[in-house]
Amino acid sequence: MIEYPDADRLMAGELGEWLDGQRTTRRLAIEKSNNRIFNIAIVLLPLLGVLWVFGFSPFDIPIFVWVVAGGLAWAWTQKPKFDAKKQVKSGINEAIAKSLGLEYCHDCEGSEAFEQSRAFHMLPSHDRSSFEDMWSGHAGPHPFLLHEAHLEERRGSGKNQRWVTVFRGAILSIGFEERFHGTTLLAPDGHFSKFFGGAKDTIKVEGTILDRAQMVSPEFEDRYDVYSTDQTEARWMMHPEYIERLLSMESAFGGRDSSVLFTGGTMVMAINGGDMFESGSLDHHEDGHLVSETIRQFAQLADAALALNRIRSDQVRTPATRL
Repeated sequence: MIEYPDADRLMAGELGEWLDGQRTTRRLAIEKSNNRIFNIAIVLLPLLGVLWVFGFSPFDIPIFVWVVAGGLAWAWTQKPKFDAKKQVKSGINEAIAKSLGLEYCHDCEGSEAFEQSRAFHMLPSHDRSSFEDMWSGHAGPHPFLLHEAHLEERRGSGKNQRWVTVFRGAILSIGFEERFHGTTLLAPDGHFSKFFGGAKDTIKVEGTILDRAQMVSPEFEDRYDVYSTDQTEARWMMHPEYIERLLSMESAFGGRDSSVLFTGGTMVMAINGGDMFESGSLDHHEDGHLVSETIRQFAQLADAALALNRIRSDQVRTPATRL
């Protein structure tokens, strides 16, 4: 297993010193945001008064104009706070990544794991995507990559057009010591449905035909439909400990409706949860707790992934234990 950094030790070293230096930056960001709110007020209130004198009522302006204008104004006032929190978050996560022998990048592009997730229909259809918080390198001896993805779909038309979040969560990829003989996809229950209901018996993705595997765990059956090109290999994935580890990885993100792909020598997981590793705060008193929480989240996820690797290796070396 990986030796994870101690939060107190990090805070007592260079990271703690750097965060102390960010106190002024955060205080100035709060002041700047408050000043922007005040500036908008002293401009807007007299303007509304003048319009009222000349017979124009604020109620004559369409609601959507007020909504758009208000949203833009609020975003402008809060930008200094956002930038300060991002700077603190990046500093904390970079320090944690360095202690783990990983690289961290706040602003990032998509990844091969994301493209695989999309190709195997592990993600909902979307019209735009954004990515952040990429951790990359090796977890123990295994190639490891993790980043967050935010996918949105455009709905409505004209004045009613809006962007709706269809996925916000994590894309995880980890290399396995033992390669997989086939391709196995764990999809959320009912993800591939027949026209009149019920799960499809066969699906075709990326030119590959995958047949539905029979389940052996009632708990797992309520969560996933399993499709594979290798039914024997798919069955050992239903091992109770394997199921427990997969569900714990999903739980680490507070996730739901996750999808998992095993192919070649890699596992790819798309977890529809929420933001993780949000270690940036404007309150310096929260720094220690946020460092500790970020380490805990990462450790829970990485340990589960490494345990899956170990179980896979044990199954390959002792094939008689397969279910």
